[in-house]
Amino acid sequence: MLQSLVLSVPVLAATIVAYVLWEAARPWLVFAICVASLLLVIGVVVEPLLRYRVHRWEATSSAVYGRSGWLVREWRAAPLSRVQTVDARSGPIEQLLGLATLRVTTASSYGAIDIGGLDRTTAARLADQLTEITQQTPGDAT
Repeated sequence: MLQSLVLSVPVLAATIVAYVLWEAARPWLVFAICVASLLLVIGVVVEPLLRYRVHRWEATSSAVYGRSGWLVREWRAAPLSRVQTVDARSGPIEQLLGLATLRVTTASSYGAIDIGGLDRTTAARLADQLTEITQQTPGDAT
């Protein structure tokens, strides 16, 4: 929600300022203000609710599971025998809120499983647990 605010509010503010200052373009800018307002509402209200309903994750002693996507839904499983790296990272907004994203990278060319919105301590604890379990799993993760 905060990411949508950071991206949408400046666009809406710029179109409103342009509407006030640029009289000749007002008919077109009304349309731009409506579109920017609609995108703001979708990004701040609708998208977070849909993402909350869809995104799930689970970590067991044998695999990490992640479900994501609000238009195209994807359920991925990463067996711990295939895990190569486990990283906890925080962007600027996540740092402000005390959150982190856990990224589990496997030998698959398809990509990593990202578990976003975790409490920073939960992400660090889970990264440590997964790393420990992965080290105990025989094999070379390829």
